[in-house]
Amino acid sequence: MIQLSTGEIDEIAVVGAHCDDIAIGMGGTLLSLTRAHPRLRVRALVLCGGGTERESEELDALTAFCNDADLDVTIHDIPDGRAPAYWERIKTHLNEFRRTCDPQMVFGPQSGDAHQDHRLLAELLPTEFRDHLVLGYEILKWEADTPRPTIYHPLEPHAAEEKSRLLHKHYPSQVNRDWFDEESFLGLSRLRGVQCHSRYAEAFVAEKVTMTFTRR
Repeated sequence: MIQLSTGEIDEIAVVGAHCDDIAIGMGGTLLSLTRAHPRLRVRALVLCGGGTERESEELDALTAFCNDADLDVTIHDIPDGRAPAYWERIKTHLNEFRRTCDPQMVFGPQSGDAHQDHRLLAELLPTEFRDHLVLGYEILKWEADTPRPTIYHPLEPHAAEEKSRLLHKHYPSQVNRDWFDEESFLGLSRLRGVQCHSRYAEAFVAEKVTMTFTRR
């Protein structure tokens, strides 16, 4: 498969509507990136969950997923499931977040997500990160909104397995959900792996990418 290389990465931004979105959507990629780039700066923004038990879950989880990265996490208290009613606040939060970081890559929900909170965030991200590579991750859930990805990140088996283990360890409030299990997480990773000739992978949707050809 033809590959595109990102080159050296110093900082990434990861954004989620809810606590656990980032870990579910790109937990394996976070594990791989932060191991390959020691002291990577990871700037994280989460819209919902601030002031609840989910905030502590998220802080512990992202710390575990990011290894020794220089991690900074901001969690707000937008009501779950009500993001469209808080458009102005979310836009302000994103603008403030944008001014605190200078990432080479930005990760957030993909724009075809059926959940209104995810979808709104996906629509607003490129309005703040206008000149950045924005990759939309997929969040496995009840809705049949699985995208047709355009970018794949192959995962070593241990990374895919560790992602599932960390999800179960750090999000006890979610383990009673019927889709929140190892079969679901590894199954989707295996499917994406098949699509890129790898054992496991995580997949992303890119809305816009520019390409530069370097001289030999």
